[in-house]
Amino acid sequence: MARSGGKRVVVWGTGFIGKMVIPEIINHPLFELVGVGVSSPDKVGRDVGDICSLPGPVGIVATDDVDALIGLEPDAMVHYGPTAMHANANISLITRFLRAGIDVCSTAMTPWIWPTMSLNPPQWIQPITQACELGESSCFTTGIDPGFANDLFPMTLMGLCSEVRRVRASELLDYTNYEGDYEKEMGIGREPEFSPLLENRDVLIFAWGATVPMIAHAAGIMLDEITTTWEKWVTPTERKSAKGVIAAGHVAAVRFTINGIYQGQTRIQLEHVNRIGHDAAPGWPCGHDDDVYRVDIEGTPSIAQETAFRFTDGSGRDPATAGCLATGMRALNAVPAVNDLPAGWVTALDLPLIPGAGTIR
Repeated sequence: MARSGGKRVVVWGTGFIGKMVIPEIINHPLFELVGVGVSSPDKVGRDVGDICSLPGPVGIVATDDVDALIGLEPDAMVHYGPTAMHANANISLITRFLRAGIDVCSTAMTPWIWPTMSLNPPQWIQPITQACELGESSCFTTGIDPGFANDLFPMTLMGLCSEVRRVRASELLDYTNYEGDYEKEMGIGREPEFSPLLENRDVLIFAWGATVPMIAHAAGIMLDEITTTWEKWVTPTERKSAKGVIAAGHVAAVRFTINGIYQGQTRIQLEHVNRIGHDAAPGWPCGHDDDVYRVDIEGTPSIAQETAFRFTDGSGRDPATAGCLATGMRALNAVPAVNDLPAGWVTALDLPLIPGAGTIR
């Protein structure tokens, strides 16, 4: 549902990303923050300025009353909720807005980046499809990786080629200051014998691989199969991180790939190299700069693009935090385009160029 003029948005979620994006909405000339939803009882009733550590009150009080937020009739609900580990709660919330005719732009359920991916369970897809039909609304999900770093970036560059023999999108990040969950999922900090969740092929493709069949679809090919690789690097000395100390003899870096096989060859590849310390796993790929997202196309012509997210405002915030803000802003800036699209699922292939209207001011 679209309105003329600026877009009125409700934000759900005041976690790491939500708290960064909300101040940007307040200062943005083309968006109006009309409500903020939270799931934590200790945040209910608090001014958003207090939650986001702003200098003063915003005049909007956080609430867990979904009906009240729907009653504000926003142009969109921008959803910075929890990951797909909380799928049922996410689906329950998002469908309420969609059924009410309110478009949703989210960063949570990354398998939804390509809803037709075969590993997406029907109970994750059908409720959204039905809610969009009932409310004549649209649902868009994005991220950084999986997300724009391995869908928008590589597919845009592929449009400059006459032939692509292989396209690879890589995340090359130091996780020293990262406080997210990686021990159980990736095995970083664990003994090398430990089998992390993402080492399982189907789990890895499900969690991170949605853009591989998306790129194949965009290129007009049908993949033979999708394969994965997983490598571990064990540190010979202890390493300190934001989450504690990684003992010598434990995993301090992982490298994995998700590979789209076509006519017997890897033609589409996603790669992750995540380290604790830039000197970890010295033989593995790294960027020209530290902490980058990279696209490499072997083709005619061959192309290499490296993207670094940084704060230059003196705040000292690290590149991973800058990437998280970019993720949140991609969802927000997509709102006008999503409002203009027909009802249903929205992917990166459905969106026009989003040039960041209102960002130069």
